[in-house]
Amino acid sequence: MSNLALAVHFFLQLAVILLFCRMVGAVAARFGQPQVVAEMIAGVLLGPSLFGLLMPEQQAWLFPWDQTQTTRDTQSYLFPVSQLGLALYMFIVGLEFRMDIIRERLKSSVAVSIAGMAAPFVLGALLAWLIHSRPGSHLFPAKVPLDSAMIFLGACMCITAFPMLARIIHYKGLTGTTMGTVAIGAGAIDDAMAWCLLAVVLAKLDGNWSHAVLNIGGGAAFVILAFAVIKPLLRRAERFLVKDGSLTEGGFVIGIALMSLGAWWTDFIRLHAVFGAFIMGAVMPRSFMARDLVERIQPLTVTLLLPLFFTYSGLNTKIGLINSAFLWLMCGAVLLAAVAGKGGACYLAARATGLSNREALGIGTLMNARGLMELIIINIGLQKGVISEALFATLVIMAVITTLMASPLFEFVTRSRRSKIPGPLSP
Repeated sequence: MSNLALAVHFFLQLAVILLFCRMVGAVAARFGQPQVVAEMIAGVLLGPSLFGLLMPEQQAWLFPWDQTQTTRDTQSYLFPVSQLGLALYMFIVGLEFRMDIIRERLKSSVAVSIAGMAAPFVLGALLAWLIHSRPGSHLFPAKVPLDSAMIFLGACMCITAFPMLARIIHYKGLTGTTMGTVAIGAGAIDDAMAWCLLAVVLAKLDGNWSHAVLNIGGGAAFVILAFAVIKPLLRRAERFLVKDGSLTEGGFVIGIALMSLGAWWTDFIRLHAVFGAFIMGAVMPRSFMARDLVERIQPLTVTLLLPLFFTYSGLNTKIGLINSAFLWLMCGAVLLAAVAGKGGACYLAARATGLSNREALGIGTLMNARGLMELIIINIGLQKGVISEALFATLVIMAVITTLMASPLFEFVTRSRRSKIPGPLSP
């Protein structure tokens, strides 16, 4: 396709994606499900799993997709635009990240976090060992060593939909309560640790330990630089960047530029752009600057850019590849390990630290949702060649089902009759 043809086609795709996501969202809202669930499902439905199955010619015309990447097609622009959406979204997550909440209930948060990491990680690693050792399973590419497969699948099981968790707590009026504080603290710690595990896998797969040192050392140096140098500089500069209680245009540009530089650096050292974007969000001053950046970035990111990521992810999801009894058995095992390992372990840890049965059940339910965070990590795994398309589809199913479970289960276990999660809720 020429540049003009690509642009014309992109606008048509954009209209279809946005309208379809909102249509699915309207249906999902009737069942108390957040918009993120609708967009996850819509992305899969627009891909080869349904649209491509029922109308292959029309789907191939609307979303031309060359797996060899030898011609310019949908991937030429959908991938970079979706990565921009991810970077901006993780920047927002960093802007809203609050260390003070973790400190308030540190003991319970750490206990729930450790349990919510250890149990699902062990179960995921055991599943990876079973899959990797089975001849002809093809769920992990041949180049992926056993230890990398075990760490990656373990990390996938550990992920929590932290941003979604935070918004459920907000809409339920649980901010500042024991349940809300412990869940947010544990979710933040778990996701941070899961991203560290992913960084180890990506560094190890590079096959060169000097590169691994660059990856991990460069990431650590970046975090130190961000918190020790950039954060205090931004505090001092904030008075020049904020005027009459709101962020100036120059301040907004500096915020976006720092986010972009952070994303560029962590991509350059072969981690991923989301790491740098999150850290840059976390070091922004927690006053007018962070507030205004979120207010300006969030609407466009959530309503326009993230649906493109879900569609890109859905175009890579081929549920038809799960075409044998063994693969469906593995799909069930992954789902069972994810639910029992994460939700069950977090519930037991919460009870062990003195929380009530209702509070512990609520925490276990919230921590079990995977949401967008899971899709991010498995898309990275697919891009880097850590997992096959069949295992990718399996993990997408797990992410969708655990996210679908979160709201109704939370309502049930807490017996809450307060407002349900509204349709336009961010992921």
